Amino acid sequence: MLQFGIRGHDMPKAPVEKWVENIHTAGFCCTQLALSKAFSSFNTEPGAMTSGMAMYLRDLFARNDVRVAVLGCYHNLATPDSEQLKVTQDIYKTHIRFASLLGCGMVGTETGAVNTEYKPCPENHTDKALAVFVKGLEPIIEYAEKMGVCVGVEPVWKHIMNTPERTAKVIDHFRSPNLRVILDPVNMLNAENECHANEIVDEMFDTLGDEIDVIHLKDYIVKDGNLVTRPVTLGEGRFDFSHLFGIIKKRKPFIDVLLEDSLPENVEASKAYVKKCYEEA
Repeated sequence: MLQFGIRGHDMPKAPVEKWVENIHTAGFCCTQLALSKAFSSFNTEPGAMTSGMAMYLRDLFARNDVRVAVLGCYHNLATPDSEQLKVTQDIYKTHIRFASLLGCGMVGTETGAVNTEYKPCPENHTDKALAVFVKGLEPIIEYAEKMGVCVGVEPVWKHIMNTPERTAKVIDHFRSPNLRVILDPVNMLNAENECHANEIVDEMFDTLGDEIDVIHLKDYIVKDGNLVTRPVTLGEGRFDFSHLFGIIKKRKPFIDVLLEDSLPENVEASKAYVKKCYEEA
């Protein structure tokens, strides 16, 4: 029942037709597509994201039995620069329209920072920052509802939506069926809380279980007092995949699970290890 995929720009660069074929050949049924990161051979700026491009890609993915699970659009909706925010909101709307034509049900994003550089800062964890993000997200959710596409927000401990409780506040504010959660459990961890990783995973599902729609998978180690993310390998990191998969089996059958931060040389090993953990959970 594992719907197993990979973040597209973690695949080796190749012409688009070969690139999609390679995702299928590697044994993945779905992908997260960030157009500008995946493709360098043609223009993927918002003005180039025509209905023709969407239809071409939709047919290409279908021929290779691969779905686009998430269309990535990771831009800062909490920027204090009003002109930059308007441009960013227009980019999101373009991606939502494109997703509707592509046959992709979700546009994915992280939750930004209250500065123009999109960098971690203490102010990100304030109630004011949460209110700024919600305001920036409002026209995006409204447009997504009109277009029949979901927006998936991905909590990250150093961004604005950094805890289960703050994520729930955003969900409760909108009460929209088109607002969903992308869960990358490792993104919720840091060197101080990683020893409670399983408890944090439990809390995410207890607090947001109905809204969790996609899972990202990577691993981590702690080095010199810092949490360092790494690709999923043969149990060399600290994350407990079996615990996560035990929950998924009970609560989220057929959820899309996407490898993140993979390298071409470890994809096969990562895939085998994930399937083993899933089967044993």
